[in-house]
Amino acid sequence: MLVTLKNILKIAEAKKCAVGSFNTPNLASIKAVISAAEEMNQPVIIMHAQVHEEMGLCTMDEIAPIMLFMADRASVPVCVHLDHGTDMDYVKKGLDLGFTSVMYDGSELSKEENYANTAVMVEAAARYGASVEAEIGSMGARESGNGGGESIYTDPAEAESFARETGIDALACAFGTAHGLYLKQPKLDFERLAEIKSRVDIPLVMHGGSGVSHEDYRKVIELGIRKINYYTYMAKAGGTAVVNMEDKTFYHDIETVAIAAMKENVKIAVDVFQMSE
Repeated sequence: MLVTLKNILKIAEAKKCAVGSFNTPNLASIKAVISAAEEMNQPVIIMHAQVHEEMGLCTMDEIAPIMLFMADRASVPVCVHLDHGTDMDYVKKGLDLGFTSVMYDGSELSKEENYANTAVMVEAAARYGASVEAEIGSMGARESGNGGGESIYTDPAEAESFARETGIDALACAFGTAHGLYLKQPKLDFERLAEIKSRVDIPLVMHGGSGVSHEDYRKVIELGIRKINYYTYMAKAGGTAVVNMEDKTFYHDIETVAIAAMKENVKIAVDVFQMSE
């Protein structure tokens, strides 16, 4: 069933767990994620990121109807989310297409511009009944895992004023994770996250969730993380499964193997995010 981010995060807050939020740039990844969620009977978030278009993947116009169709027919709550929309017109287009949640990412703008633009997007989303996530601080590299500069950790006092003044539904904060493959184990600033949580009364979001240890996942969830963005290691699992195939003659066999591997990777992540032992 199709739901908003605000509604799905209420479930996470009630259960004191986190909901997995997976980038799904094609039908194969959508099938993998929703199938895993249905098998585990857990809510899930599927995402389209603006940067996917720069990578030559599906356009928002192409993928949005498929995401919405698959979410609506699912047997578990599914939020269809626009991830890292840096252009306001692009985010508004996502709302027009039916996304039930959008992330406006003005983290690389000045404080004044980020506050103002985010508040405008909150007003726009309200007209559609959609939720808004925004970011203060920056993880540097975007969803492609390449470039983007250095991480700027979220200032707890800034997080408090940003959440209060913009009226957002969820706050993405930077405390030591990064997008893409990790070259070394990330060192998370738990004290910073705890202080942010003490000052902010809306759900917190962790980006760059792939590759974090299970122990650290559980710790950040205990400290208030309710949405974890995850993609790179899911995609890597699909790619590795294809590499290990003996016979790669037919593309439909390749896709079937990739979907199955991604699904299993998603199931592991969802299980951890649910704080399962």
